[in-house]
Amino acid sequence: MAERVLMKGNEAIAEAAIRAGCRHYFGYPITPQTEIAAYMAKKMPKIGGVFLQAESEIASINMVYGAAAAGFRVMTSSSSPGISLKSEGLSYIAGSDVPAFVVNVQRGGPGLGGIQPSQSDYFQATKGGGHGDYRMIVLAPASVQEMASLTVKGFNLADKYLMTAMILADGTIGQMMEPITFEDVQVETYDKPWALTGTKMQRKHNIVNSLYLKPDELERKNFERYERYKVVEENEVMYEEYMMEDAEICVVAFGIASRVAKNAVAAARKEGVKAGLIRPITLWPFPKAAVRKAADQVKAFISVELNMGQMIEDIRLAAECTRPVSLCNRTGGMIPDPEQVLAAIKAAQKGVN
Repeated sequence: MAERVLMKGNEAIAEAAIRAGCRHYFGYPITPQTEIAAYMAKKMPKIGGVFLQAESEIASINMVYGAAAAGFRVMTSSSSPGISLKSEGLSYIAGSDVPAFVVNVQRGGPGLGGIQPSQSDYFQATKGGGHGDYRMIVLAPASVQEMASLTVKGFNLADKYLMTAMILADGTIGQMMEPITFEDVQVETYDKPWALTGTKMQRKHNIVNSLYLKPDELERKNFERYERYKVVEENEVMYEEYMMEDAEICVVAFGIASRVAKNAVAAARKEGVKAGLIRPITLWPFPKAAVRKAADQVKAFISVELNMGQMIEDIRLAAECTRPVSLCNRTGGMIPDPEQVLAAIKAAQKGVN
């Protein structure tokens, strides 16, 4: 039996990153993700890695850009307003087509908001993150185990597609403790002939750059980039289905909200209501095909979110507006309880009968 270790979600990310080959971490402390930086500060010097607390979030993301351009597995982590400060650098990284790994353990907003858990950065993460036409792979863990496994997955996907992969977690998953195992860590390696490693007089100079002054050249790069994104959408969608075989009401939720929703679905079944759950694990690419298939079967959808209703738009688009989609939410750092979600399920069932 694999050894199980009791770890906090933030610590699981840090340990998984190290096991995935990350030896460079640049960050700046902000609640509720500071444990990631603290773990890296303790461990990196012992394994020959680099930990650097930058003077700001802006500095840290540009250090990530530099290390990524040199071909290293590198990461940074922050929480909501800190990610906003990194957004310009995230766009530069995307425009240069280098792989990077970023963690956002969300807190309530907008503004400084509060340090309690939230999912209000969904738009920011899934619609880009900074200026320009680009995408990031966005992974949404719902357990401490997934904080670890999706971290490794994120590094692999970033290298595979020359993109930024982001863990979009919430403060609850970051702070909670659960037993996990690292038995299934599978590190993939990719050649990086584009990296800035020094020519050693054996090849032409590599150039990593996001500036294109000729419009036709920039247009070509953007079209090429979106062809690669199309491959990601075709091959890397991840989601979980729960009790969807005969469901009439489909609940869609991710992160901590999905754990609450799963309990509500089970409670609804006990009361004779045929509810089911789709849990997106990749928020981008969003599991559009799964939602569209469910729309042919169910009578209504419910989006359970810790925000004012951001994912609900993707559900409606995926369902092609063929079924009603209602919102069950809390915000400001509050989490819906199973009773609230159950009430929303019953209301949806009553509304379509």
